[in-house]
Amino acid sequence: MDIDGDTDDVTKSVQVRFVTKLQPPFKAPTTSVALPSNLTRLGLSAVVNNLLESENDEWKPEPFDFLIDGELVRMSLEDFLLAKGISAEKTLEIEYIRAVAPRKEEDPSLHDDWVSSVDGSSRFILTGCYDGLARVWKAAGVCTHVLEGHNDAITSVCVVKAIDNENDTNLVATGSKDKTLKLWKVDGEPLADNLKIGTYRTLRGHTASVQSLAAQPTGDMICSGSWDCRINLWETESNEGDIVSTKKRKKGSKEEESQSEGEAVSTLVGHTQCVSSVVWPEHGTIYSASWDHSIRRWDVETGKDTLNMYCGKVINCIDVGGESSALIAGGGSDPILRIWDPRKPGTLAPSFQFSSHTSWITACKWHKRSWFHLVSASYDGKVMLWDLRTAWPLAVIDSHKDKVLCADWWNEDSVVSGGADSKLRISSETCIL
Repeated sequence: MDIDGDTDDVTKSVQVRFVTKLQPPFKAPTTSVALPSNLTRLGLSAVVNNLLESENDEWKPEPFDFLIDGELVRMSLEDFLLAKGISAEKTLEIEYIRAVAPRKEEDPSLHDDWVSSVDGSSRFILTGCYDGLARVWKAAGVCTHVLEGHNDAITSVCVVKAIDNENDTNLVATGSKDKTLKLWKVDGEPLADNLKIGTYRTLRGHTASVQSLAAQPTGDMICSGSWDCRINLWETESNEGDIVSTKKRKKGSKEEESQSEGEAVSTLVGHTQCVSSVVWPEHGTIYSASWDHSIRRWDVETGKDTLNMYCGKVINCIDVGGESSALIAGGGSDPILRIWDPRKPGTLAPSFQFSSHTSWITACKWHKRSWFHLVSASYDGKVMLWDLRTAWPLAVIDSHKDKVLCADWWNEDSVVSGGADSKLRISSETCIL
């Protein structure tokens, strides 16, 4: 049996029983076995693979992670038991799970400039680029739509909602340094790749670059954060107050739809620097982060902030998720990814801090189905996968050759990211849950 550990000295042993919530063929026999106490996760993984192979001749080795009392093991069994004050005399119950790490790196999807933003919440991937174009990708290297209309770099993109399920049509939004937001209708099956489509609506009202976008869960409204320090709220459908263009314009052989322009229906005021990130996780609540070192929670109906956390750092990105969708993840002008739990009374200190990055953090996203998992991206060129049950990253994705500017989950088992190397990268076959 190929197991790791120092075998120079006589090693203590510990009785272990492996348990799992995984379904067959991942269930190993639950009888206890004696193992050297200097085994680390690689050695434990070898043991479990041997147990599974004994039950199934066609078993192919699989990397596993291990939990003791709900915490991931990232040291030898002996060191872990000593650190946690757990007796080595009794039979130790160890839960094993499939290791969370991408099994495959897809070919890069090339852009003409920096990839500033990415949204993987739909069946396709939406990217924004410094060349002023947004793009829709159905797979690695396969661009189906090019969204053409901004006259400066795109800084944020957002899939708003499905508007025609029969034809698989989605409404998406983009924000730009040109101070506008634009809405686009993206059909599910275009007649050709790289189909250029025009704007459905243009939203004007910011006096500086739009930096961040988020859609209300129903998709009836979107909000935008800007360098003008304001958060504007917009309706996604036209109303009587919109200025509607009177003519349809022809572009090549394609006739564009009439455009309309909209104004913000309300504005949230309070930040004193750039609003770098907005999240709209539930109908009446928006979260925002700013270069003024604060994270705020807003009541949409009253326009007032109900939480104002001073973080001591410029904040570049936030996301809300985790346990009961209540935890706030944030990253900014230092290498530390922080997690706050605003439900805890009396303190606004982070509940978790992860410090494996070496430069500014540009993006963080919770996995939609997991209380524990999230992804982060950084100027250090790396994307990292995290689990709240350990302080070390589960995986480090090092496929970019320059600063990583954005990251998201896609199809639940893939991580998508973009950066200053002008590439969208897809790291797939990541086992979550």
